[in-house]
Amino acid sequence: MQAEEAAALLDRLGEIETDRVIDQAILEHILTEILIETHHDTPRLPFTGDSGFHSWPVFAAARARIRSVADAEAYIARLNDTPRYFQQNVENMRRGIATGWTSHTDPLATTLDQVAEQVVETPEASDLYAPLSSLPDSFTSADRARLQREGREAVTATIESYRELLTFLETEYAPHAREKPGLASLRGGRGIYADLVSIHTAGAGLSPEEIHAIGQTEVARIREEMLAIIAEVGFDGSLQDFIAFLREDPRFYARTPSDLIEKASTISKRLDAILPQYFGRLPRLPYGVSPVPASIAPGYTTGRYVQGDQETGRSGTYLVNTYRLDQRPLYELPALTAHEAVPGHHLQIALAQELEGVPEFRRSFYATAFGEGWGLYSEKLAGEAGLYETPYERFGQLSYEMWRACRLVADTGLHWYGWSRAQAEACFIENTALSPLNIETEVTRYIGWPGQAVAYKVGELKILELRTEARQALGADFDIRAFHDHLLGEGSMPLSTLSARMHQWIEDQLAHGEAAAAHLP
Repeated sequence: MQAEEAAALLDRLGEIETDRVIDQAILEHILTEILIETHHDTPRLPFTGDSGFHSWPVFAAARARIRSVADAEAYIARLNDTPRYFQQNVENMRRGIATGWTSHTDPLATTLDQVAEQVVETPEASDLYAPLSSLPDSFTSADRARLQREGREAVTATIESYRELLTFLETEYAPHAREKPGLASLRGGRGIYADLVSIHTAGAGLSPEEIHAIGQTEVARIREEMLAIIAEVGFDGSLQDFIAFLREDPRFYARTPSDLIEKASTISKRLDAILPQYFGRLPRLPYGVSPVPASIAPGYTTGRYVQGDQETGRSGTYLVNTYRLDQRPLYELPALTAHEAVPGHHLQIALAQELEGVPEFRRSFYATAFGEGWGLYSEKLAGEAGLYETPYERFGQLSYEMWRACRLVADTGLHWYGWSRAQAEACFIENTALSPLNIETEVTRYIGWPGQAVAYKVGELKILELRTEARQALGADFDIRAFHDHLLGEGSMPLSTLSARMHQWIEDQLAHGEAAAAHLP
């Protein structure tokens, strides 16, 4: 039904003449994505190894802010609907088994661990009960008792759903998990991968072969910059020797989870201070720094941003993974913080949430290449602003950039060229300072989430290309603050729409300069 409605709306959209170009482009992208996902029946694979349907209740609990009886009742209602939601996804996975479209063993193994973490003995021991454990003083004792009783019942039922899900995954699903990691091993998999790449790189117009070639070029360029830093610090050895030194020296690692969070918070405040140099408009919504919930941390990525909500009073959150501190090097922390907090995702997403005079879908729309491209661009921008204080931190930023370049090589290698996991890991092992755990976690993510990983570098390169064009065209009149404000001023959009919008801005700036010059005495 949704696909039929999307197809009908897409047909109507093509007949409309409107000056709301961005609205039209985004709506067209959303509808096309629905049709592609429906055509390929992507719900058959409802988890990635990084996250999935099973992790959404945990995220909902971490973000829940209960300030009224209505808030508590709404949260409990969502918990009570979790068994139905899980069963719906089980049926999707059974359809995947029947059609030979199942997860690879590695994302499944990570997902099994995540699900098992939620199977606890009592509701009070569950992350899901945390929002109800301490209710506001304004609640009457009767309401507090009732809501906590109903909450315990709802959490207990949800724990049982996790238990049943774990049994299903272990006994019914696992025997059908595929052994080869890439979609190239599945019937029609390469065609599906090409469609997924087109969704995630919205408007870039690049084929998997072109993306693979770009990745190889970027790997070679970044490697040369890494070697220059090794020479700068006077290290006697190869790139691999230097990476081994970084991985083994204890000075590059936090001793406690709170130490890591404190360092991330300090870097965040330093980044806050440089924002006015590069942006004329800043968001009203603040953000905080928190650890990734312990129950999902083992298989979770290094860091992530979770958006807040001005209306409900929930700030944005920069999540930092404190699991296995020996795998979380401090020389990478500044680049990670710039990407996930500011000037990266918090700045970008919070500004989009404040858009006025646009349809609601515009405030929440997230084009992967635009969003993640901005996050990666922010890492480079932070370096230009002087965030990286040591050669090791500059090397950490290059390692992170190399990580995204290797994604282009590895993701296309897995899903287009049929590479093994070892082949996909080789680029990261040979060229980045990423810890072994991070490499393992990330490649599992690429196996389980085809196409998403290539969007980062594709988007960043487009933003850098547009900035170079603007700087060359405007010369001394180029204003980095005005450039950034315009680029982020209408929220997330396909890259083709962004390119047209920024080219028009360049033309407008040139015309304005010519008009001003014409009025000089």
